[in-house]
Amino acid sequence: MTDWKAQGADKKVVAGILAIVLGWAGIHEFILGYTTEGIIQLVIGPLTCGLSNIIGIVEGIIYLTKSDEEFVRTYIQGRKGWF
Repeated sequence: MTDWKAQGADKKVVAGILAIVLGWAGIHEFILGYTTEGIIQLVIGPLTCGLSNIIGIVEGIIYLTKSDEEFVRTYIQGRKGWF
């Protein structure tokens, strides 16, 4: 049996909540190790007066609804930076 928490699934809840609450700032991207995507969201967030928070909300919901295995395979191992 694979320990998905040890492989990064422990970041799922933190990244999901931060994406929903502070999605415009891209903090969740930094938590997952996606520096470029995080910087893009951090710059675009204030320029769009927070409208980019919609991206964060969608990403947060996606993170939180995935199983630990799906999350690790997609965002930790697969390095999928957007949605």
